[in-house]
Amino acid sequence: MSTNTSVAGSGASNASTTILLGRVLLAVIFLLSGFGKLTAIAGTAGYFGSLGLPLPTVTAIVVGLIELLGGLAILVGFKTRIVAWVLAAFTVATGLVAHTGWADQMQMIQFLKNLAIAGGFLVLASSGAGAYSIDAKRG
Repeated sequence: MSTNTSVAGSGASNASTTILLGRVLLAVIFLLSGFGKLTAIAGTAGYFGSLGLPLPTVTAIVVGLIELLGGLAILVGFKTRIVAWVLAAFTVATGLVAHTGWADQMQMIQFLKNLAIAGGFLVLASSGAGAYSIDAKRG
């Protein structure tokens, strides 16, 4: 005999609400970061140049677009599984490029933050966008 007294379908609704909240929280950092990079290309390119990245202005534009458009896709739940995989890989790569001075505790924290964000994206890639998404509306 089951002790589950939930109404049919309410678990799916709760899960979709939780997934939506997770998508919003993951998207915010990428939307703000991408917008910031794209509206301050010179400063971003200067920073990327100091890291030794090639073609710093082009790299700043590409990275800003990945963050902004990826964040927007996650927010609205469009091509969520694919975008989540891309952003998970991007976030790990970013950590390996910009946060490897692990003797500095703040750099270690930033690197671990990137790993945690990538973990969130991997869970999202596995679960999908949930019912409150463009993906769900498209079938």
